[in-house]
Amino acid sequence: MAQVNQVITLFNGYSYLDPADPKIFISNCTCVLIKGLDGYNIIVDTMNPWDGPKILEALKEHSIKPEDISAVVSTHGHPDHTGNNNLFLNAKWHIVGQTIMHKDKFLIHIPFTPFELTRDIRVIETEGHTLSCVSVIVENSSLGGVTAISGDLFEKKEDIDDPVLWQEVGSENQKAQFKNRSKIADMANWIIPGHGEGFEVTLEIREKLQQQFKNN
Repeated sequence: MAQVNQVITLFNGYSYLDPADPKIFISNCTCVLIKGLDGYNIIVDTMNPWDGPKILEALKEHSIKPEDISAVVSTHGHPDHTGNNNLFLNAKWHIVGQTIMHKDKFLIHIPFTPFELTRDIRVIETEGHTLSCVSVIVENSSLGGVTAISGDLFEKKEDIDDPVLWQEVGSENQKAQFKNRSKIADMANWIIPGHGEGFEVTLEIREKLQQQFKNN
C-alpha cells in the first residue's frame, strides 16, 4: 500500500470567452481523484452532466469503479462542478460547498469548520467565488507536502498575476477571496485550481497574494 495520498488530476479544467460569441463563456472544471491511504477514495468536482462516460473511463484507467468512491466533494454548487455526483451513490459523504449529506440526511455543520475525511484529508471553508465554497486539503500528498484542491478560489495559475481573471467570472465576496487565496497559498505546497493545471506554490506566489490581500 502506498504511503502517500495519490492526487491524480483526471481532467484539467478550462474557461474562456467564446471567440464566435462574446455572450458565451466556455467552461469546465478540473476533476481530481484522490486515492487515499487505506483505500479511501475521493473525487473532487465532477464536471458537467455530459461528462459522465469519460469520468468513468478515466477512473477505470486507475482501477477505480464508481462504488469504490468513498466521498464526493464539489467545491461549490455550480453545475460544472456537480454534474456527475449521482454516479457515486456508494459514497459515505456527498459534500457540495458547505453542505454535507448522505441520501436524505444532512449533517448539521454550521458554522462550517474543518471536516476530516481521513487523518490526512480535510475539507475547509474558502468563501469568495461563492459564499459557501470549500477547498480540499491533502497532507502527505503524492505531489509533495500539502496539496490544496481549491475549486474556483483560484481560476487558474495565471490569475495570480492578473486577478481580473478570477474577478470577471464572478466573486460573491472579493475581500474574502483575496484573504482565502493568501491563506491557501500559505498552507499548501501545491494548488489545483478550478479551471486549470495544478501548480507549485513558490515564495514569490505567497508574497504576491499576501500583498494583494493587504491592498484589498
